[in-house]
Amino acid sequence: MSELIDNSSQRKEMLRHLLLRLHEGENPEVLRKRLVEVLSSIPYNEVVEVEQELINTRALTEAEILDFCDLHTAVLDGSIDTDGAPDVPAGHPVDTFKQENRKVEEVLTRLKEWILAIPAIETSDLPAFLLALKQHLNALSDLDKHYKRKEYLLFPFLEKNEITGPPKVMWGKHDEIRELLKAAHESSYAPISEVAELSSVATLVLEPLITLIEGMIMKEEQILLPMCLETLTEEDWFKVYQETTEFGYCLYDPQTEWKPSEKAQQATTAEYIQADAIRLSSGAFDMEELEALFLHLPIDLTFVDKNDKVRFFSHSPKRVFERNRSIIGRDVRMCHPPGSVHIVEQIINDFKTGKENKATFWLSNFKGRFIVIEYTAVRSKDGTYLGVLEVTQDITALRSLEGDQRLLSYEQK
Repeated sequence: MSELIDNSSQRKEMLRHLLLRLHEGENPEVLRKRLVEVLSSIPYNEVVEVEQELINTRALTEAEILDFCDLHTAVLDGSIDTDGAPDVPAGHPVDTFKQENRKVEEVLTRLKEWILAIPAIETSDLPAFLLALKQHLNALSDLDKHYKRKEYLLFPFLEKNEITGPPKVMWGKHDEIRELLKAAHESSYAPISEVAELSSVATLVLEPLITLIEGMIMKEEQILLPMCLETLTEEDWFKVYQETTEFGYCLYDPQTEWKPSEKAQQATTAEYIQADAIRLSSGAFDMEELEALFLHLPIDLTFVDKNDKVRFFSHSPKRVFERNRSIIGRDVRMCHPPGSVHIVEQIINDFKTGKENKATFWLSNFKGRFIVIEYTAVRSKDGTYLGVLEVTQDITALRSLEGDQRLLSYEQK
């Protein structure tokens, strides 16, 4: 803890003051020196509290904090006290996140060495050199799984505890990294014939990408993960653990199975126990039949209730877009990256006011498939708004149909 300021409220006020000065354009190095001199270190939870307060009081918008997030990293790096964070056993989700970060750092080290070698290469060596770049970038593509587990497994639990600012800001930085990684991939396949062109790619794309990823690792391990360990219960962590395999791992394969207490396992299992039957106006299902029906539908369904909370999704193994049970009860706005939230807001508002009832989108080349997404307002018999139904369908094969099919023909497996 700080040698000069040992009062939490004083520390937070000083940090708040320094961050506002940073946003007003003062030199980050000067402010970093001042932070080290006055605070020495600040507990990670106080950093989160200050940024959340700046958002809640509208002193800064989430977009402004996102814009200055990298400067925050530069100023705070090495000044955050994580000594109070509890240790976790091997196999725990937090341990897995950290082990993945070590593997990512190994790739970044190799990529930095690759960049340093550019001035010395011969033009004739460019093809082999570009092949090495592709290999490094392919490894970094695994980061998407790491980030999605944060977005869809960790962030919902923070939001339920009214910690909304850091997840939104971090999701925005994920998207920046994804865009730079996409640009890096495109550059690696571009017709580069001169060493100078390669040097330009390194300066404009690769070096900023490395800086962003390293900054994200710092934010995760000094702020996000300690905060999650304080916030999530053992039952919450078990849910995260159970859902992790739906997204996969990033450059790391855990060899140790993590087992929470028997009480946590029983509590988590009990949450999914349902009634024996569902009776509707046009018929009834038992639970096994209903589960099987949704598994076999040729479309994906997601239902958002009138309070904008995700209530249900069909869990077909062939879903177009990933879903997992951690989104149940989550505000639908939190299920989308910041760049598309305004579209979600408009659809919800237009449906609630009765201005519109359906919105259709399509993606003509999503991983080689043609995808149609329809949002429909769900209303009761008297017209009362009940929520939104999202229906997603892969119609690639349907678009190629011609003529008639009148004879029996089974699908080839």
